[in-house]
Amino acid sequence: MEKLIYTAVSGAELNNTALRVSANNLANVSTAGFKADLEQAQSMMVTGSGFRTRYQAQMTPVTTDLSAGPIMDTGRNLDVALSDGGYLEVLDQNGEPAYTRAGSLEVDGDGFLTVNGRRVQSDVGDIQLPEFADIEIGPDGIINLVPLGGGVIAEEARIKLASTDQILIKGKDGLLRAENLEPLEQDEQLRLRTGALEGSNVNAVQEMIKTMNISRQFEMNIKMMQAADELASSGNKLVGGRG
Repeated sequence: MEKLIYTAVSGAELNNTALRVSANNLANVSTAGFKADLEQAQSMMVTGSGFRTRYQAQMTPVTTDLSAGPIMDTGRNLDVALSDGGYLEVLDQNGEPAYTRAGSLEVDGDGFLTVNGRRVQSDVGDIQLPEFADIEIGPDGIINLVPLGGGVIAEEARIKLASTDQILIKGKDGLLRAENLEPLEQDEQLRLRTGALEGSNVNAVQEMIKTMNISRQFEMNIKMMQAADELASSGNKLVGGRG
């Protein structure tokens, strides 16, 4: 009966991974710009002698749902929501380009424009702003500043709005990267909406239902392991009795 145990264990391991993915999605249901992860699995035939009737569950790489989330009005000048298919380019902890749709921008103590602590990029690098009285970000990503004390509004930089036809992969830091790790091209057709944020695309109700279903499947696999153990014990008793 050990063959049945192996099958049940592979299913339980799959359920455990799927539960972690779903729990992470639920934890980020209120995170601006968050993209839900999607667990995937396939049945894998166990090779070897005998009939080809044994299959185990095999986890495939987790993918990401890149569909847009709901747009929420905030009225804050540094909050931006991107049109469909657009991404902000930021630098990751290694100084390499990565991408996000989170649009809650901040200006740090050194004047650098950031999102979630990552420096937002223009087409020529970091965006560092002088002190200003007011800021306005245009639909094309151009940043206009009103100097301290008033004066002529000055154009300071332009946020890089990027898009791609490539597959994007989400890293452990939550940032997206092209499959070939190459920087994405600036897309002149993309637009920003200021005073708004894109919310998470996680559907809390669906994730809760999924979590309950995964928990039931996990319990079923545990029961299969217990049944296999009982059958093995019964078989050992029969063999021992014959001896």
